[in-house]
Amino acid sequence: MRTDAKLLFLVLAAGLCCNAAEPKRPKITGIAHMAIFVSDVDKARTFYKDFLGYGEPFDLKTPTGELSLTFIKINDRQYVEIFPEQVKDSDRLNHISIETDDAEAMHAYLASKGIKVPEKVNTNRIGNKSFSVKDPDGHGVEITQYTPTGASTREKGKFMGPNRISNRMAHFGILVGDLAASQAFYHDILGFKEFWRGSKDNKMLSWVNMQVPDGDDYIELMLYDVIPEPTKRGSAHHICLFVPDMDKAKAALEARPAAKSYTRPMEIRTGVNRKRQMNLYDPDGTRVELMEPNTIDGKPTPSSTAPPPVKAK
Repeated sequence: MRTDAKLLFLVLAAGLCCNAAEPKRPKITGIAHMAIFVSDVDKARTFYKDFLGYGEPFDLKTPTGELSLTFIKINDRQYVEIFPEQVKDSDRLNHISIETDDAEAMHAYLASKGIKVPEKVNTNRIGNKSFSVKDPDGHGVEITQYTPTGASTREKGKFMGPNRISNRMAHFGILVGDLAASQAFYHDILGFKEFWRGSKDNKMLSWVNMQVPDGDDYIELMLYDVIPEPTKRGSAHHICLFVPDMDKAKAALEARPAAKSYTRPMEIRTGVNRKRQMNLYDPDGTRVELMEPNTIDGKPTPSSTAPPPVKAK
């Protein structure tokens, strides 16, 4: 073999070896949970359990026996995690979580992309594999893999009574101050797929919806040029629950005894995406958006072409 041809072969072979050795992203199949801080756990339980109709399959205690966190079950793969607040009047968001089929592979993949990861994947206190990273806005993003021996699998099919106002969390919304940076993380690295953009006033972009690469759930990026103060983030950081019929959902909620403790108005509106919605708020102001899965006429709503906010310096 000629020397120059041999050199070219070796260079190409080295490149192929490097590409073959580069970790691949495992599947991201859905959104697993949103974890929030509450000032009064009993009041939060009244809202999420008695009013919205969800079960509480398990909780975790501190070494001294105090509540560390508790789990509100939406379905076998989705939860709201409730933490007693650590600092009064702080941001209600603790972290978000996405589900993967291989936490170890995701750990290696994210590390290969320059994302700061912990030293290893842990088996958490409810028996699932997990680790956490930070997104560009500093939100904790927990990578979760449900295991056959974890508490989530142990309680499969349980704590899902007929009073659940919804059986699916379609998305959660998080505050974003730099769309380009978020897209680099959620789209370029994690593989989320953008499918819709919305604007409140058609002058500035307000939301970008990013679907998980291997499922139907999505994250709603709530865009800001200046991030609101911690006490004003509850309506932006939110969860969205799909309901097939908003009128029936409202009537069901109004008929529940716990409705007496819910003092905010329950108003059905049509959102910018032309889907009927109703916003509810837990005792600390964290928003729970009920939304019908289809638009009012069954036709897709075009994406906004408005420019995104410019991050304040």
